[in-house]
Amino acid sequence: MIPDRSHILTEQVHPGSHALGSADPAGIVALMNAEQAAVGRAMEQAASALASFIAAVEPGFAAGGRLVYVGAGTSGRLAVLDASEVGPTFCVGPDRVIGIIAGGDRCLREPSEGAEDDPAGALADLARLALRPGDALLGIAAGGTTPYVHGAIAAAAAAGAITGLLTCAPVAAPPGCGHLIVVPTGPEVLTGSTRLKAGTATKLALNTISTALFARTGHVHGNLMVDVRATNAKLRDRAARIIMRLAGGDRDTAFARLDAAGGSAKLAVAMAVLGLDRVTAAARLAAAGGRLAAVLPVPPPSSPG
Repeated sequence: MIPDRSHILTEQVHPGSHALGSADPAGIVALMNAEQAAVGRAMEQAASALASFIAAVEPGFAAGGRLVYVGAGTSGRLAVLDASEVGPTFCVGPDRVIGIIAGGDRCLREPSEGAEDDPAGALADLARLALRPGDALLGIAAGGTTPYVHGAIAAAAAAGAITGLLTCAPVAAPPGCGHLIVVPTGPEVLTGSTRLKAGTATKLALNTISTALFARTGHVHGNLMVDVRATNAKLRDRAARIIMRLAGGDRDTAFARLDAAGGSAKLAVAMAVLGLDRVTAAARLAAAGGRLAAVLPVPPPSSPG
């Protein structure tokens, strides 16, 4: 039997978009733009659940645990996207945040919608990862009912991992789900097309989770991505500006410091500010858990008045 999903919020008909098929370009743009405002409101409603999930994941993640995203279709593609972007942003390996999409990576380009109906579909990938306590798995399903995602959550819970479901429809938590994160974006302009508002909200939620975890574990200094992997001209420029901001000096000096630090902006800042060689500065950072703030001198308090 094919389940009736007409009661799911993301499957319902939008009351204000009945003329979508006959609207002119300007009308479609106006309608789509107006609907995006719902994403911000939905994220506000999900704020407490997002913070709770991040707080639960942080201790294990700080100790080397992994965050695994699992989704199908658009949700899976967004999972892989966020996971793939944390490497160059925070200079970490691909084993810290892992994205799994139903049907395998070929489904990033070639849809395989039937793969989401198999509740055991993710089990082989999860077995290879050998989930354990300290790891976390976040299932992602816009409508909240995807069997592939529910099966992955149950398997992760059995392995002792922290679990969560990120959805854009109010649903009951599936078996094994420790954290239910609902971002209620409402019916889509194009009925059921969750690549629209639900997709935007999902990307924002995943960005929030991954950024918060890396900020909380020493990969961010202030609001600067001090662990940026300077592998191209744009990123070398960004790294140099970070070094100038935190350690002073001109642009040429910043690039020289970056090269002396092997391309690490964080290490370059520590070397320059502390007056240490590369090996000693790296050891000082390692002892501080990679937290640049823990090794830099505390600035003197500002004078009253």
